[in-house]
Amino acid sequence: MVDGAGADGAATRRPPRSGRTRPRRRGPNPRRWSGRRRGTLHGLMPHVWPFLWRHRRALLRLGLWSLMESVQTFLVGICLARALDQGFLAGRPTTGLVWLTVAAGSILLAGPVLRGVFGQLSGLVEPLRDGLVRRAVGQALRRAVADPARAAGAERTAVSRLTQQTEIARDSFAGLVLTVRSFLFTAVGAFAGMLTLAPELLLVVVPPMLLGLVLFLLTLAPMAAAQRRFLDADEAFTDRAGALRGQLRDLVACGATGAAVDGTGVLVDEAAASTRSLARWTAVRTLALGVAGQLPVILLLVATPWLRDQGVTTGALMGALAYLVQSLLPALQTMMTAVGAAGSRLVVVLDRFVSAEADGADEGDPRAAETVDHGSYAFPAPEPAPAVWCHGVRVSYGAGTRPLVEGFELSVEAGEHIAVVGPSGIGKSTLAHVLSGLHAPDEGAVRLAGRPVAGRSPRELARTRVLLPQQGYVFAGSVRENLAQLEPGAGDDRIARAVAALRLEPLVDRLGGLGADVDPGTLSAGERQALCLARAYVSPAPLLILDESTCHLDPAAEAHAEEALANRPGTTLIVIAHRLSSALRADRILVLDGADTAFGTHESLLHGSPLYRDLTGHWNASG
Repeated sequence: MVDGAGADGAATRRPPRSGRTRPRRRGPNPRRWSGRRRGTLHGLMPHVWPFLWRHRRALLRLGLWSLMESVQTFLVGICLARALDQGFLAGRPTTGLVWLTVAAGSILLAGPVLRGVFGQLSGLVEPLRDGLVRRAVGQALRRAVADPARAAGAERTAVSRLTQQTEIARDSFAGLVLTVRSFLFTAVGAFAGMLTLAPELLLVVVPPMLLGLVLFLLTLAPMAAAQRRFLDADEAFTDRAGALRGQLRDLVACGATGAAVDGTGVLVDEAAASTRSLARWTAVRTLALGVAGQLPVILLLVATPWLRDQGVTTGALMGALAYLVQSLLPALQTMMTAVGAAGSRLVVVLDRFVSAEADGADEGDPRAAETVDHGSYAFPAPEPAPAVWCHGVRVSYGAGTRPLVEGFELSVEAGEHIAVVGPSGIGKSTLAHVLSGLHAPDEGAVRLAGRPVAGRSPRELARTRVLLPQQGYVFAGSVRENLAQLEPGAGDDRIARAVAALRLEPLVDRLGGLGADVDPGTLSAGERQALCLARAYVSPAPLLILDESTCHLDPAAEAHAEEALANRPGTTLIVIAHRLSSALRADRILVLDGADTAFGTHESLLHGSPLYRDLTGHWNASG
């Protein structure tokens, strides 16, 4: 509630009488959002481990890729030491150059490693963001039902969490995973290299690094508190500003603007104070960063005479210096920076979501708590978004040309089997490209499973839909690699199910099994199409679009392939039909006829679409 305003938005405070001074009123205290906070990490741990366990496969794949980073780090220092000790300093420059070549080759591993790491990162980051969005929406609904008078405030809080806070969590979690992973696996490679070169090196390098890490860890809790304080002030200010926006007229009419300004000023001051607190702890963190990141190098240089007396070679010293300067310390500095900034933000944001759900409505409202704990209110499950949705789509081949479709509307429910028919050149393949995101429409919107196609990356689209063209593409590789092209992590069981569902056992056996190499030139057009259909079956995409990709199969094989793909769990199938039988097997049929399109069942189209009647007669006559 805004000072001087009622719950219904109308100001209830009377204007001050003449000759009297209006008393100053204090605004809302933003700390009321954080007065109930429990131990942040303690409250999060019951949620962290189940999340990691559910995504253990993504973690395992991420770790396997990161092991290559340890190998690369290990080789750089070892090769440099060997190049000096066994090569240049020993009077054998050729040997030294060979070792340096090996070191340079190991550096080239960084590119594939990063590509593999980023490829697996989405398996952890996107599920976290999706879960937070679901929590934010659920919390807003529970608060609105528990206290309808405060529904507007619940909506504004939900907007803040759905936008700013979920993105903070997503970006912070991604950065945290990348940097912590990099430091851990880099440290493994660097410490293993120093241990191999000379164990005495660890006595010089490890203590200052541990000291800096301990000092850094001691700053995490107060930095998290400061970050939490900042988010509390931000959320309170958002709530306050939204409330004032709808009450400006009443506030001015009743002379309550001064109280409103006072309350807003308190929130601004709180935000500034929280920012200063963050800056102070950042300075302490910078000191810890200097101790852990710079002191090991200084001590290594100072301890060089002692290390030489212990028999440490020049090459080993240079290798240790390379480990520190090129690998370990940059990774440590990046990790400490990410944990200190992104880590504290992540913990605070996650704690807000978890605390809000546990407490019912962020305000300790007993009615909201009853909703959460005892199920006093039942929310209907949201309607699932259509698998394919088009609105106002216009597609043409260029400016001034007649549009293929204009004002096109389409809604395909998840699990439907749709056939697309029309005369040659009417734009069936172009429509398939628009639906799959390969061709942007001139106007209108296209959504797959509720999300816009525009702006999505090819990798993301590949997990959403599969478009099979008329010409089946089979590359030189094993049968297994061809079938798992769209899902590289697919196991043999999944591939075998696809082969069995499409009855491709004779073809796979003739080729020599899943491990046999494929020579695309020896396959017929129908065999290539069959392998591509199996590839689509193996893929994780819920939407399959067949652009006459069964035209080289006989009618019986085509019918079985379409039936198998349509019956794949969770699949929506769209078929560009070239036979009447394909249209008859579909749940509904889309007839393209330029600006005039028709969509319905076979029976309804026979009565309502002259073009479909003509096409049906042509198919029957040619069949």
